[in-house]
This record gives sequence, structure tokens and C-alpha cells, in this order.
Amino acid sequence: MSEQKMNDRLEKFSYALGLSIASNLIQSGVKTIDPSSFIHALEDLFTGKEPNMSADEANRILQEFMEEQQSGEAGNNLESGLKFLSENLKDDKVVETASGLQYKILVHGDGESPTLADEVKCHYHGTLIDGTVFDSSVQRGTPAVFPVNGVIQGWVEALQMMSVGSKWRLFVPSDLAYGERGAGGSIGPNTTLIFDVELLEIV
Repeated sequence: MSEQKMNDRLEKFSYALGLSIASNLIQSGVKTIDPSSFIHALEDLFTGKEPNMSADEANRILQEFMEEQQSGEAGNNLESGLKFLSENLKDDKVVETASGLQYKILVHGDGESPTLADEVKCHYHGTLIDGTVFDSSVQRGTPAVFPVNGVIQGWVEALQMMSVGSKWRLFVPSDLAYGERGAGGSIGPNTTLIFDVELLEIV
């Protein structure tokens, strides 16, 4: 293989690796980095230079920075979620349960309601309060099958009130969703979630 071809392949491999690493970082909750410092660290390690900090120091900095970022984000998300849910109750079609779960019935079903021990087949479309889609079986075109007791608490509560054939819009406060831990890059800590859920059948 020619040197030019090897260089071309190495360039493509390096770019693909960068995409993969960046995607994994974003999924794990890293919102932004300083690219020049990141590349500097890569160059130091791949060229055998002595890094500017020890592995222990690097781990400490990473942990402190992420905890600080998540703490600020958690507070902002909680505040915006509570404000959204408060405003949402001005819609007279929205019902709030004792747990704080809110829902609006979009389609009335006439089938049975599942129990905690059942598995169900559903179509769903999940968004953040700003409309960002984070998960959608509707977009994938394939309904999801799962146990009623195997999902977030807001869903567990709602599914047992729904009947087959119904479609509800759920407004799930963070403590009934993923709480302080969040879920990957899309769902930060203390995030309020919105789901359109269609209960297709009890399986």
C-alpha cells in the first residue's frame, strides 16, 4: 500500500475515532470541551511526552468539574421543570395526581387496564419541555413491549390508570422520572419529561 493511501486511511480512521469519542462524551453528559487542550493531551500521550498532570490529578479534576457542572444543571432543570408544571395546570384538561404526575387524555380507550404484573405494548414519543425529542418508538416505527413495573415511576402510575386503546400525554416531574442521576446526554439531572403514550395491548 502506498504511503499516501496509508495516510488517507489514517486520516479517516482518526476522524472516525474522534467522532466516536465525542459522541460517547456527549452521551455521558459532557456538554463542551476546550478542543485545543484535548488535542494537546492526545499529542502528549501518542508522542511519548510527559503529561502536564498525573493520572490521579486528572481523575480528580474530571470528577470535580463534572460534579460542579451537574450541580448547576440540576438546579436549573428543577426550577424550570417546576415552573413548567405549574403553568401546565392552567390547562383545564390537565389532571394532576397526588404524586405530582400530570396527564391529559388525548384518546379514550375502552379496553382493560394493566396491572403491575402485566407486560404491555405501547407506542410513545418522549420530549423535553423545550420540545427536544430524546426517544420515540413512533419515529422508529416499532412499538415497545415492556413490563409495567420495569419503567420510570411516572409510567408505572399512568399505565395502571390507562385502558387499552387510550392515548395520554404524560407530564412527568423529575422525581417520577430519572431524578438527580438523569439518563445520558439527552436527559440531564432533575429533568421534567413529556410523553405521548398509546397503550396498544396487554401482552
